[in-house]
Amino acid sequence: GLANRRAFDDEINRRFAEWERRGTPFSLLILDVDHFKAFNDTHGHQAGDEVLRKVAKAINGCVREMDLACRYGGEEFVCLLSHTDLAGAEKVAEKMRTGLLDKKYLHGASTVSPYLTISQGVACTVPSADSSPKLLLEAADRALYQAKLDGRNCVRLAQRV
Repeated sequence: GLANRRAFDDEINRRFAEWERRGTPFSLLILDVDHFKAFNDTHGHQAGDEVLRKVAKAINGCVREMDLACRYGGEEFVCLLSHTDLAGAEKVAEKMRTGLLDKKYLHGASTVSPYLTISQGVACTVPSADSSPKLLLEAADRALYQAKLDGRNCVRLAQRV
């Protein structure tokens, strides 16, 4: 039920151009389901697909209509948050993270995992001579990597982009 990678690529370029023209800030949130390969190996790909659908639904429930949530690849998702600074994006990310902790994931009639965690990296557009959609995504990705290094199940903010 989310947009795909192609839609994300088109939209980040559009929003970046709008930011350059009008100064309309936006934030990028990238998230990864923690230990998803182990989950798939233990419970099977059908259960994994069901979990990804539920994660997508939970993500979609945390963003506004003007935002864009996408499946980025594998167990990674991205969100473009319109008119949102870094502090606002961090609040959205925490809402997603804690909301997913409260869910039980079922496959068929049995619970396959009592909880699920996600790691997230967040970046926001800031004035810079060399800003680009690619650099914004790289900054969010570095923050995601830092979240994983810091023990997972957390949100990390990018330094200046």
